[in-house]
Amino acid sequence: MKIEENRTYDEISIGDSAETVRACTVDDFYVYASSSGNHNPMHLAKHDGDGDGKEEAVAPAMWVASLISAVIGNVLPGAGTLYRNQTLRFLKRAHAGDELIARVTVTEKRADNCIVMDTVVTRKSDGATILEGEADVLAPRRKMVFDDLEIPGLLVERHRHFDAMIERAEPLAPLPTAVVCPEEINSLGGAILGARHTIIAPILVGSAAKISAAAAELGISLDDYEVIDAPDHAKAANLCVDLVSEGRVAALMKGHLHTEVLLKAALRKENGLRAGRRFTHVFVMDVPGVPHPLLVTDAAINISPDLRTKMDIVQNAIDLAISLGIETPKVGVLSAVETVNPDIPSSLDAALLSKMAERGQITGGMVDGPLAMDNAVDIAAARTKGITSDVAGRAEVLVVPNLDSGNMLAKQLAYISHAEGAGVVMGATVPIILNSRSDGDKARLASCAVAALHNARITGQMTVSKAAE
Repeated sequence: MKIEENRTYDEISIGDSAETVRACTVDDFYVYASSSGNHNPMHLAKHDGDGDGKEEAVAPAMWVASLISAVIGNVLPGAGTLYRNQTLRFLKRAHAGDELIARVTVTEKRADNCIVMDTVVTRKSDGATILEGEADVLAPRRKMVFDDLEIPGLLVERHRHFDAMIERAEPLAPLPTAVVCPEEINSLGGAILGARHTIIAPILVGSAAKISAAAAELGISLDDYEVIDAPDHAKAANLCVDLVSEGRVAALMKGHLHTEVLLKAALRKENGLRAGRRFTHVFVMDVPGVPHPLLVTDAAINISPDLRTKMDIVQNAIDLAISLGIETPKVGVLSAVETVNPDIPSSLDAALLSKMAERGQITGGMVDGPLAMDNAVDIAAARTKGITSDVAGRAEVLVVPNLDSGNMLAKQLAYISHAEGAGVVMGATVPIILNSRSDGDKARLASCAVAALHNARITGQMTVSKAAE
C-alpha cells in the first residue's frame, strides 16, 4: 500500500478531513474470519447464518470499523499515529458488493499530541450511514514519508470455480449414477453427498455388508438408495457397466476398488463403454488465484501416449472444457521447451497437435505447442520469450507429455498451490467419475458436478431442471 507523508500534530487543524473508499468483497470477510477467529456464518458467503433461507454475507461490524483505522493510520494523521480510544455506533449493515466511504474529521486538539476526530462510514450508493463514532488518537510529532510499504500478499483458498459448477449442476435433473464398490466411508460419503446436493441419483453396487457398515460409521441411512449386492469387485464393475447398457444409469463413479478393475469392465468388447476414442483422464483443477478452471490431462490412464492417443487426449479435454462453460478452450501442449527440438519427442508431438488443430483434425478449441509450463500459464513469461499466441500465457487446458509428468503436475497444484481436483474419465459412452482415496468432500462433489454438466450438454438436456419436472 502506498502511503504519502504523514501529518504531524503541529500541521493538523480543526476541521481537517480525510476519507478512503473501499469495496466490500466476499474474500475480505474470509480473511477477517481467519485473522480474527470470528467464524459467524452471517458473514460468510454460501451460508445461511440466520436460517431465513438466504445467504447473507453481511460485512462484520468490526471489519467495517477497521476502515476508520485505515484512514487514521494511512492518511490523517498517518504513519506514527496511535489510538487512545474509539467509540462506535452501528446504524445499518453493509454487505458484500457495497462500496463504503470511511471519513474522519478533526474536531479538537488537546495537549500531549491528542487529536479528537469524528468518524463515519457511509455507503456510497445511497449515502446511508453504516457507523459513526469518535476517535481519540496520539498524533505523530515527527515528519515521515514512505514510498511503498511491502505488505505480503494474501491468497484466499476458496474454490469459487467448483462452487460455480456445483451451482450450475444442482438445478439439473439428478444424473443416474452407478457407484462401484462404495465400501468405505470416503467413497460412500462422496456418493451420498452428490445425492444430497441432487447432482446424482446413485445406485450402490458392491458388498452390501461393507456398504452398510460404512453407512453405519457415517451415521446415515441407506433406505432411500438402491443397493445391489456384489461382493467381488470385478463382478460389481461389470454389473455397473450392465446398468449403463440397460439404460438405467448415465454415469459411473469409482468407489473403493482399483481403477484398472473398473476400466477393464468398461473396455470389455461385449456391451462395453467404448465410444471410438481412447479412454483418457482429465483433472479439473480449481487453483486459488487462477481466474478459470485449469484442466490437466492425461494424468491417470495413458502412461506414455503416442501421437494418435494424444489426439484423443486433446479432443476429450476440449469437449469437457466446453461442457464446463469454456466457449473456445485454449489448449497448451506442454514440453520442456517452447521451441521444436528433434531430440525432445514431446516438443515434436506438441507441434504436430497444434498443426492438426489448424487443419481441423482437432476441433472446438485453440491448440498451441510446444509450450513450457511458465509460458503456457503466465502472460509475462510468454512475452519475455517472444511468443505471440492466443494460447500462450492463457492456457485453460494443459496437455502433459506422459502420465508421470501429469500426475506430478496435478499433485503439485493440489499440495503446493492448494488446488482441489475433480477427476473424470472421458472417451466412454458415459462419463466415469474417478476420485482419489485422498480426495475431500469438495473434490468428490465437484467431480459429480463435472460429470453431470458434461452429460447434460452431450444429451442436450442443459435446460432440463428439477423445477421443470
